[in-house]
Amino acid sequence: MFKRILGVLPAVWVAAGMACAAQSPFLGEWKLDPSKTRMPDEMKVENQGGNKYAFDFGGGAETVVVDGSDQPGCCGTQLSVKPEAADTWIVERKKDGKLLLRATWKLSKDQSTLTDYYREFESDGETESMDYVYQRTGSGSGFAADWQSIKETMNSPYSIEVKEFEGDGLSFVTPSEHRTENARLDGKDYPNEGPNAGSGVTSSMRRLDEHNLVKTIKANRKVIETDEIGLSADQKTLTITKHIPRHAKPIVMVFVRK
Repeated sequence: MFKRILGVLPAVWVAAGMACAAQSPFLGEWKLDPSKTRMPDEMKVENQGGNKYAFDFGGGAETVVVDGSDQPGCCGTQLSVKPEAADTWIVERKKDGKLLLRATWKLSKDQSTLTDYYREFESDGETESMDYVYQRTGSGSGFAADWQSIKETMNSPYSIEVKEFEGDGLSFVTPSEHRTENARLDGKDYPNEGPNAGSGVTSSMRRLDEHNLVKTIKANRKVIETDEIGLSADQKTLTITKHIPRHAKPIVMVFVRK
């Protein structure tokens, strides 16, 4: 349900033959380097007449009336959009009465850009914070447009951890998102684990060479993300390039070893 970044994961290389995961240079903790990271986002807002709008954050259209009330959204959530002012909307998503995220949208005076102050609230009380600047593309007026981000700012620290899994496999842990992906280099799908893993979401991996890996993420057997993972020669930098269907630009996340 996180519209930005659904399934952002590290990945690792496992040596061929008799080598085991404990020898993998990918094992350990990695922290995001925001200065080298690009996480372009796209969203579509369509006016369907009056105060009714269709919002597509990448998971399909969700149609609600912009009046601040909770209305059915995707994945068993409730979506609300409140017009705080002519140039300001407050977007909130809840599940079972619990606030999952709040985004404050502000239009520029010429309506060519939209600034999104995005906050996601975790079950342990932590808050993930990002700021986006979007540029209008195509037709539309006001908040209705196809929006593509031109600047993304990660305000919260973000880290991942790689652990051993079943001898020759690896577990990819994202602590802030309470999600673990387990996989071996056999091309088979393994279920993700954790409260935010997602129903029917799996991961599989295959090795290209000693420093490059491809990870495929599926939801109910449908590919929702393909990750290209590269390890630097000095083994200090991990780069994950994420390709998401219907997104024109890939997400490029650069991690450094803690």
